[in-house]
Amino acid sequence: MLKIREAVVVEGRYDKNTLSQVVDTLILETRGFGIFKDPERMALLRRAAEKRGLVVLTDSDGAGFVIRSRIKSAIPGKYLKHAYIPDVYGKERRKRQPGKEGKLGVEGMPPQVLEQVLRRAGATFLEEGAPEGERAGLTKADLFAAGLTGRPDSAQRRQALLKELALPEHMTANALLEVLNACYSREEAAHLLGGG
Repeated sequence: MLKIREAVVVEGRYDKNTLSQVVDTLILETRGFGIFKDPERMALLRRAAEKRGLVVLTDSDGAGFVIRSRIKSAIPGKYLKHAYIPDVYGKERRKRQPGKEGKLGVEGMPPQVLEQVLRRAGATFLEEGAPEGERAGLTKADLFAAGLTGRPDSAQRRQALLKELALPEHMTANALLEVLNACYSREEAAHLLGGG
């Protein structure tokens, strides 16, 4: 399994499943066009990009380029790397019919092609055994212990932390937990909770 420093954003869960068999890194989904109306998801992508860099890996069809364009317009280019899969015509095994343009998406690409496009995009490959990845994240119990859930003043405390982290004010506790685990080490996140 190859390890890369940057997080990778893909369109959906099947893309994520395929890519997770090739690389060991944080893989985030746009949930297709859901990214257009999900400020929490965009905030997570932005924070991951600022903390570790973000490789955008969308399908090579028109929809993939629309999603890629949305991400490019919301996140400064200095944090982004773009990986492009080749145009390969066909259909994924799980589908009855090919997509609208008849092209395979990320989920239909063989592992060696995915590795190749990530290398071409300039992803930072880490040596095997490098300390990236296997870390325990925060849990809901940590948020509760920090007073960010389950208490009368939890909403105000969470709002203060969201403001400090420059995240959307309407972000749920679950989304906050996802950002903390994706973008900070356990120690950094615990420090933020202690200061919140």
